[in-house]
Amino acid sequence: MTPSTPERTDPSDRSRSIVDAARRVAEEEGWPAVTVRRLAAEIGYSQPILYRSFPGGRDEIVEQIVVAGFAEMAVELSVPIGAGDRLAHVVRAYLAFARAHPALYEAMFEARTRIVFAAAETPEPLREAFGSFLDAVATGRRDEQAAVVRAELLWSMLHGAARLSASERLDPALEQARLDTILALFRS
Repeated sequence: MTPSTPERTDPSDRSRSIVDAARRVAEEEGWPAVTVRRLAAEIGYSQPILYRSFPGGRDEIVEQIVVAGFAEMAVELSVPIGAGDRLAHVVRAYLAFARAHPALYEAMFEARTRIVFAAAETPEPLREAFGSFLDAVATGRRDEQAAVVRAELLWSMLHGAARLSASERLDPALEQARLDTILALFRS
């Protein structure tokens, strides 16, 4: 018997179930295990039902996960009002996010998607996350281009550190020294 969806399932609930299943499978087994067939089996819907919710198939599901991931990251990166050291908070929160959500982080930065970065059509959650980097490197200078470049470099450096740490290419005993050096570089 072919899986199907219950008659009364709300489309938004169904979409949420599909996305949740995709994230769960990716975290447990990696992104190659996330297929429409596998997701249909995981949640008991037929493949046509999944395509009804996500006409773009797996790619569209991954894109939704990426945008949601940036929304989650933006929350983590936002500095509480009154917090003193924005830069240190952003650096630590970013690296903690990457460590806590390896499959999500991988999708956000390595999945091929139609999501556009650094352009007018960039989704708001991505802009919010990047805004935390801008705020963290703000030094009172009025040169917007220089601030954007510093924010991009901070993001790039943290991404490199996150990926190299995840693949066990960096000495874990030097983590605090790396953090201290990154902070010193961006405070100057």
